[in-house]
Amino acid sequence: MEQTVVRPDSEPKPRRWLVMFDYLFYLLLLLAIVGLAYYMYYYLSTPLIVTLTGKLPMVIWVPILLQKTGTTLFISLVSMVLATVFGFIGAAGRLSRFAPFRWLAAIYVEVIRGTPILVQLLFWYFGVAQILSISLNFDPYALIYNFMTLLQSNSVVANIDASLFDAFFWGIIGLSFNYGAYLTEVFRSGVESVDRGQAEAALSLGLNSRQTMRRVILPQALRITLPPLTNYFITLIQDSALLSILGVTELEQQISALAVVQNNSNIKLFIYVFGALYYFVVCFSLALLARFLESRFSKAY
Repeated sequence: MEQTVVRPDSEPKPRRWLVMFDYLFYLLLLLAIVGLAYYMYYYLSTPLIVTLTGKLPMVIWVPILLQKTGTTLFISLVSMVLATVFGFIGAAGRLSRFAPFRWLAAIYVEVIRGTPILVQLLFWYFGVAQILSISLNFDPYALIYNFMTLLQSNSVVANIDASLFDAFFWGIIGLSFNYGAYLTEVFRSGVESVDRGQAEAALSLGLNSRQTMRRVILPQALRITLPPLTNYFITLIQDSALLSILGVTELEQQISALAVVQNNSNIKLFIYVFGALYYFVVCFSLALLARFLESRFSKAY
């Protein structure tokens, strides 16, 4: 007669070295925050420079940097919307049954991902813009102005310099076209990661292929692609600083303009650190929003 021996459940022993590393990490993080807070307090409370108006420079710097932060967010938001459109078109080409569409989408993705974004921005601004302007007399400022006139809102662009508007326009196009290639692969992998049984079940219930894609495949793919989509948006905000080479006065350009006139190297460093905090606040807020959305979408799973 066999006897079964019941062994007591043995709980895994905690790895104390991992706990020690956790405490060490939080200690270093606390020291870094305290050091940064002291650094900011020291320079904010010390009248390093007094302007001709008698005001401390921080009174002038903060509103200017806030305004340019809005400009950076506007550039990034418009670029991300257009990049999403390019990404959907590219993903549709990559998943198409027609070989020429797949080849064109593959060439688009590989060429864009294989060349620096800085070169692409210069190519759009000094290459494509000049060719279209000479051969087709294409003027983006006139095009947008006439379009806003139809909406009776041309005052939005009426006070903008035409040359500065061209830099904005082609810079946004360059960013959108670049990130559209990366989003093409994100959307393609998201659609392909959905189980084929979902599409087969939808087709068996009487839905056509278009309804299956819109109501079954895409909602599930959206949950999968949300984390990388948010990561690319955060990276796009940082890469928008490259538009400064085209003459666009956004946050990074304004930070450099405030720092370059200073004679004290410590003040220059402080301005760059202070400006980097604006980027950090925006990007960290988006990261928290992404985590919240990801947790909400994943509740059903």
